[in-house]
Amino acid sequence: MCSHRPSCPATGSSPAAHVVAAHPEQGWSLLCDGTIVFDDTGELLPDGRVVAPRRVSSGRLAMAA
Repeated sequence: MCSHRPSCPATGSSPAAHVVAAHPEQGWSLLCDGTIVFDDTGELLPDGRVVAPRRVSSGRLAMAA
């Protein structure tokens, strides 16, 4: 699906993949390598595998005054 040069390496391993469809109102974007990236940092790869969200523990969150 990549049309840019240089093209992306294997699916899910490319930080160079470009967004081809963005749906911020729904919380997801489609990358040119076929990966769907969710706003919570989770991913759904084209082969159906799921990458779990990478969440910060509550102890590391900054608190507003």
